[in-house]
Amino acid sequence: MPLSFLLDENLSPVVAERISQKRPDIPVQSIHHWREGEYLSVPDLLILEAAHEDGLTPVTYDTQILSELAYRFEEEVPFSGLIFVDDKTVPPNDFGRLVKALIYLWDAQSEMDWKDRLVYLPAPLR
Repeated sequence: MPLSFLLDENLSPVVAERISQKRPDIPVQSIHHWREGEYLSVPDLLILEAAHEDGLTPVTYDTQILSELAYRFEEEVPFSGLIFVDDKTVPPNDFGRLVKALIYLWDAQSEMDWKDRLVYLPAPLR
């Protein structure tokens, strides 16, 4: 399952727009627009399941989802990867740095199998 980004509701849709402008070859969507916004304020596990159906890898600052996944581990919730962003590595309001970091990750790992992968987004190279 190749990499396609789904930016969660805590990431500005501007980030998806900027990635699309710089690199139209990178599949990226904001949850604000994906499925007409129907997944805004929906529990994380439902988002993971729906994103998996669409082959999307969620990108989030919210590590709480890990405890939810661990709690449901025995149920084997399928997901198409999960990318965590550490606010100390890439601040949420630094759109340029977030765009660079996601493009860097896509260039380095887009062809890998993203099924059930958990990754922390590395800081972009300057």
